[in-house]
Amino acid sequence: MIRLIALALALSVSLTPGLLPAQQRPAAPASDTVSCSRCAEWNAPQRPFRIFGNTYFVGTHGLSAILLTSPRGHVLIDGAIPQSAPQILANVRALGFRVGDIRLILNSHVHFDHAGGIAAVQRASGARVAASAASARVLRRGTSGPDDPQYGSLPGFPAVRGPVRVVADGETVRVGGLALTLHATPGHTPGGSTWSWRSCEGGRCLDLVYADSQTPVSSDSFFFSRNTTYPGAIADFERGARVLEHLPCDVLLTPHPEASGLWDRLAARDAGNRDALVDPGACARLASAARQQLARRLAEERTKLGG
Repeated sequence: MIRLIALALALSVSLTPGLLPAQQRPAAPASDTVSCSRCAEWNAPQRPFRIFGNTYFVGTHGLSAILLTSPRGHVLIDGAIPQSAPQILANVRALGFRVGDIRLILNSHVHFDHAGGIAAVQRASGARVAASAASARVLRRGTSGPDDPQYGSLPGFPAVRGPVRVVADGETVRVGGLALTLHATPGHTPGGSTWSWRSCEGGRCLDLVYADSQTPVSSDSFFFSRNTTYPGAIADFERGARVLEHLPCDVLLTPHPEASGLWDRLAARDAGNRDALVDPGACARLASAARQQLARRLAEERTKLGG
């Protein structure tokens, strides 16, 4: 698991190009089309499938989008990149569900590779959008602010039209019989959010966690140990790790599927291991790996900054 999480961190780092000084950075685009070196790979088609009970994977092969269903409406978490929206909508339909029954769209964090398709899915479904306070501000404008560690190094994305409901840490949002709780896990972004819920299947109920990224990735000019735009980043990472290690967590899902070993676990389930997706220790291991990544990052910064 740690090896897979480290791989995801390496992939994230490889996306971030060298930067110009902040005042020379070009404005991030906020259109329906963005370009990036990994977008084609991230947007590779993926058949939708049931994770457990009323929880389904409807994202691309490289980026997660999670659908929770109920007779009185559905909830979608994340929208991948802007180019992913048609595939997400097609995957919802392929499972036999109506796009118009999506009542609420949630977000892990407001980078273009997880929030980029939300506006298009919202337009197609008429759903409401909800997020943490810091994330809601970014969703409304389609660009991160200077407090984002990767500010200036990632594209913008289409802004959400209309209001975005603000969800507080520990608050539970509901659609029909669905109930999802937001757990603040900032650090990767100031508004980073982990979502948890229970799904049942044949009388068996499990706790599912969609854990937001805990990787300390940044632009070249940002240092977690010495910055004025997000001075609480290190403390936020530490708090996020504590949250994850204490959450009830039978099934771990992550915005980048490979960060939680989803494809290996799915292959094992398809090969006959019915409980291959179930791993109650996965969230705690993710928290441990996040602490190790942060420690390595801070050590690298001390070297670069001369102590």
